[in-house]
Order: sequence, then C-alpha cells, then structure tokens
Amino acid sequence: AHALRKENKDNIKYALYQLLVKLTGRTLPWGNLTGIRPAKLAMGMIESGMKNTEAAREMRERYLVSPQKTALAITIANREREILKDIDYENGYSLYVGIPFCPSICLYCSFSSYPLKQWKDRVYLYLDALCKEIHAVAQIMNEKGKKLDTVYIGGGTPTTLEPDQLKILLDALIANFDCEHLAEFTIEAGRPDSITEEKLKVLASHGISRISINPQTMNQKTLDLIGRRHTVENVKEKFHIARELGFDNINMDLIMGLPGEDLDDVKHTLEEIEALKPDSLTVHSLAIKRAARLNMFKEEYADLKINNTPEMIALSEACARRMGMEPYYLYRQKNMAGNFENVGYSLPGKACIYNILIMEEMQTIAACGAGTTTKVVFPSENRRERCENVKEVEQYISRIDEMIGRKEKIIH
Repeated sequence: AHALRKENKDNIKYALYQLLVKLTGRTLPWGNLTGIRPAKLAMGMIESGMKNTEAAREMRERYLVSPQKTALAITIANREREILKDIDYENGYSLYVGIPFCPSICLYCSFSSYPLKQWKDRVYLYLDALCKEIHAVAQIMNEKGKKLDTVYIGGGTPTTLEPDQLKILLDALIANFDCEHLAEFTIEAGRPDSITEEKLKVLASHGISRISINPQTMNQKTLDLIGRRHTVENVKEKFHIARELGFDNINMDLIMGLPGEDLDDVKHTLEEIEALKPDSLTVHSLAIKRAARLNMFKEEYADLKINNTPEMIALSEACARRMGMEPYYLYRQKNMAGNFENVGYSLPGKACIYNILIMEEMQTIAACGAGTTTKVVFPSENRRERCENVKEVEQYISRIDEMIGRKEKIIH
C-alpha cells in the first residue's frame, strides 16, 4: 500500500509539474522534487545497487531534475558514502549542543536566538542547565554502550559566550564524554564580532578540530543592511588569528541572494574568500522564513531587490573548485530564492561529517540546549523518533529535568 501511494504521488507530481511548465514556460533546476534532501534520494538508489548512470536517468526522467543538478546530487551521494564509510550507525551517535545567543539578530534569521544584551546575567543559569543535560545524556548513552563520533556546537553564536563560559561548557563536555577519539569536534564561531583571540585560545586548548567563521558576504553595505555588526576587515583579521593559532579546518559560510546584491557584489565576495583560502565553503541560497524580520516588516524592505541567479550559483561553484574543493553536502529549504540549494564544498579530508549525518538521518543525534531536537535512529527497525527541547531560555532553565526525562524515555 505504501509503495502504491508513493507511486500515485509521484505520478501526480509529474503531471502537475508538466502542466505548470506548459503554463509558465519555465522549468525548475530541481524539477518536481519538493523535499529538502535530494542527495538522500540519490544515495538510496545507489545503495540499492543502481549504477550512477541508472540513478541519474531516474532523477532526470522521473523527477525531471536538470542534468547539472542531477550530476551534483549523484556526485555528493558518492562522496558522502566515502566520508561515512567508517561511521558506525548502530553503536555510534553524534551530539549537538545549542547556544541560543547572538550579538544581534540578522535580518533573515528564523532560528531560536536571543540578543545577548538582554540575557547577560542569565547566561550562567543557562550553562548550569545545559551542563546538567550534558551529564544526563552522557550517562544515558554510556548505559546503552554507545560511542560518540562527532560533536557540533551551534546556535545562535556559541562564541557570544565569554572565555570563562566557553571553558565551563567545554570542560563539561570533556568530563562527560570521550572527546579524545572524536572523528570531529566543531564549534561555530559564526559572527566575527563575537570572536576574540582569547576565546580562540580556549577552543584550541580544548581540542576543537573545526570552526566556522561566517562572513555571509564581503560587501560592507550588505553587512550593515542585514544587521551583522562587523566589518569585512574584522572577518579577515579573525580568520588570520585562527590560522596563527593552528586551526587547520576553518569553514566559511556565504549567502547568495542577499538583499540588494548583484553579480558584481557576489564576484567581489568570492575574490575576497579565495584570497583567505578557507578549508571548506558552505554556500547558502537565501531562504526567507515566516519568522524572519525581513518578512515581518515587509514594507520597510519593499524596495530591496532579492536576486539569486544561476550565474551566482555557478560563480560560487567555480570559486570552490579553483580552491581545490569538491561538493560534499547538499540540502534545500522551502522559500529559497531561485529554487536552488545549499551546498557544502571542502578540501579533501575537511568535509563536515556532522553536516552529512544530519542530512542522511542514518545516525542518532542527541541534542542539548534550548530549541534543539534529538533524533533517535533505530536502524534494525528502520524507524526514527524525535524529541524537542523547549525554545525559550527561561522555560528551558526551569524545566530542565523534564527535558532530560523526555530524552531518557525516547532513547530507552
């Protein structure tokens, strides 16, 4: 019955897409695919024994994906298989830790994040609750004999924490988990205005292997407009400090289709990035969620053009390739400018394993912190269970025991 339902749905989507192509004279790069994980589809086909050429034909003919995007999805599926070949889905798991504070909130953001100013005094209370949850998760996982593969600290902006607060968090992780044998230990230092040399030293001394320094754009006028309170020079300066401290796996995020940017602006950003030579580059297509300020205050921003073109996407890909990077991960979101995708590119050996794990949903990801979601995979039964933590920081602090209880129940 399930297979039949899927086939009916595919047939209806196919017919509807063809009709819309006729009516509008336009095709979409991803054809009639509506999900957020195109590489997962390709991966499934390849795992089931199909050759690359067969999987590609299926994507083009059944889902009407363009030849370029088909090639991208197949390439990435194969690279993912290669990167994940030593990851244990049955006994391994990953850990996500969420820090929901930022220096200021960006115009396009819809994450659960709070401007730090209002929260200064309560950050320690948040950390207390978080450390309690970290301790509990470690105990639950140890009892089940699970081994931790990767840790990813995201947000918000984890580096809004002061050096001593970062130390509290990282000490708690190291005390509770075996962090010596991790395949990867990432922390987002996303906002250059949150990074200091002292904070980077704390990260270095705690064995963080991968960091993210995210300019989003290297055009000052856009940075000012989107509410990122840092300068282009800031980005370069913080990047160089991180390199000097020995960080050899630095990712940078860019967003294509930011308000008011044209092809020349994108070119300029890419030239600046190429000069810095990061180890990986994640290129996002702007997706405007309902909750973003850009949507909530439409009138104020009405005259801003949002342009994301195939040329911009192609330029970013060419730039990554010139730096010696290959695409390794891919996802799509609703409401994406131009109906494109987000792609991660990396140098050999510098791909973010956690990013792939979260896309492929093959491994349990335990998540600690406000607004995070734990996803437990039961491989033998081919089922997945989710459990969410409350978003509000106040609620999270006061209901931490309940959050821990939810996890115990779902994991056991």
